[in-house]
Amino acid sequence: MDSRVDGNLTTVSEFILLGLTDDPILRVILFMLFLCIYLVTISGNLSTIILIRISSQLHHPMYFFLSHLAFADIGYSSSVTPNMLVNFLVDRNTISYAGCAVQLGSVVFFGSSECFLLAAMAYDRFVAICNPLIYSTRMSTQVCVQLITVAYIGGFLNTWSFTICFYSLLFCGPNKVNHFFCDFAPLVELSCSDVSVPAVVPSFTAGSIIVVTVFVIAVSYIYILITILKMRSTEGRHKAFSTCTSHLTAVTLFYGTITFIYVMPKSSYSTDQNKVVSVFYMVVIPMLNPLIYSLRNNEIKGAFKKEISRKVFSL
Repeated sequence: MDSRVDGNLTTVSEFILLGLTDDPILRVILFMLFLCIYLVTISGNLSTIILIRISSQLHHPMYFFLSHLAFADIGYSSSVTPNMLVNFLVDRNTISYAGCAVQLGSVVFFGSSECFLLAAMAYDRFVAICNPLIYSTRMSTQVCVQLITVAYIGGFLNTWSFTICFYSLLFCGPNKVNHFFCDFAPLVELSCSDVSVPAVVPSFTAGSIIVVTVFVIAVSYIYILITILKMRSTEGRHKAFSTCTSHLTAVTLFYGTITFIYVMPKSSYSTDQNKVVSVFYMVVIPMLNPLIYSLRNNEIKGAFKKEISRKVFSL
């Protein structure tokens, strides 16, 4: 049963996730593909966290934030990927009302936290390049912990707004969610109650987070660019810019895709395009982040080689 009767009103007690495709052959192919992506995501981000924890040369604010970004990526991907994999194997993928709320909340929490973490990492690069003499004071352990705390509190508050609005929605008709996870927009379309307030509040809180974090990132990099252009040494310019390339790549990928989803006019793209872009920023990008930072960062590559050599010689 996927509905219950409260008085004279029938309310939905579970939802059916329609997923990405109905083609059985394509389902098998996508299952294998996304399973590999998920395994790489978990192993890559866990390896990043462990390496940063055990390697003394990576005990710096930038890598402290990176370890939390890796944690957010694991949570972000794990919020949707396991359920999406199940969807490829069953004919009718159902999720309970409470389960839908939990999935939506976890997606919002880790996604919002990632926005704040990317902003904190941009601020860290700004201080390191523009004010190197006071870097140790500006980015002390206490300050780093405070920035991380703000990131998680911001994620929690945004999650709270989405959760309250979700529970304020009434579902008394169709229960088929045209997505591979419990996204808020398709859930609003299924509601049979007044959605004027529940639809606006989450958009405002999520939009505010995006605007604030993009502003911090943009201002940080404007000052960084000005500082780099003032440097007389070509080597100094290259070294300063190289410390930002990984973060800039991650920011471009993440904000580029969420801008497409949440800023572009709804009439300009289809639901299928929405699904594809959602897959990219919720499943693929968490896999790419550890690769971006490990392949383009000499300190991480050096720390990895050092730890491997230590393990080999200790045998």
